[in-house]
Amino acid sequence: MTEFPAPVVALAGSTDPAAPLVVLLHGRGSDEREIVTLAGHLPDGPAYAAVRAPIAEGGGYAWFTNRGIGRPVAESLAETMAWFRTWLDEVVPAGRPVLLVGFSGGAAFAGGLLLQDPSRYAGAAVLYGTLPFDAGLAVTPGLLEGAHAFVAQGDEDHVIPRELLDRTWDHLHGDSGATTRSRRDPGGHGITRETLDELGDWISERLALGR
Repeated sequence: MTEFPAPVVALAGSTDPAAPLVVLLHGRGSDEREIVTLAGHLPDGPAYAAVRAPIAEGGGYAWFTNRGIGRPVAESLAETMAWFRTWLDEVVPAGRPVLLVGFSGGAAFAGGLLLQDPSRYAGAAVLYGTLPFDAGLAVTPGLLEGAHAFVAQGDEDHVIPRELLDRTWDHLHGDSGATTRSRRDPGGHGITRETLDELGDWISERLALGR
């Protein structure tokens, strides 16, 4: 079992310990300081926690080792998800809503967490990334019945393999059973202002916030 460092977390938004928590998960090679800036463009009301991934890589951090872009090694993903759940279950009491927002590699991690335990989360946003297919997690029809997802993709995204983007889009809109809101951009591998606006609306709806 790999020994990971204690989580490093950047906080923003509400300091009320009962406030809904939005967990921000950065992309491969990035860190918590970059993605926490999204909180300034998202709804007031929740607490925001940007967590640093536990694997050092490329001057930043990664959520899992991979066998190709968007293709996690199953054993690595299982270990990092267990590490994350240990942290989450320690800091978030039962009954406090938790919503996941992941970008790129963080999107695959958020998707993995949702697939592992759909009832734990108020929803998961998969932004410009893929679900972790063929990585030791069940991706069966109806598994996400009752769960909520937000998926955003760029039509000119050449970072994540198109086959994985298409498979993610089709699965979340179809066999998964999830209630899915989605947005397609004409651009590439980056979060647009329009996507942030729609993501903010989705967060408000999922957490019953007034906007």
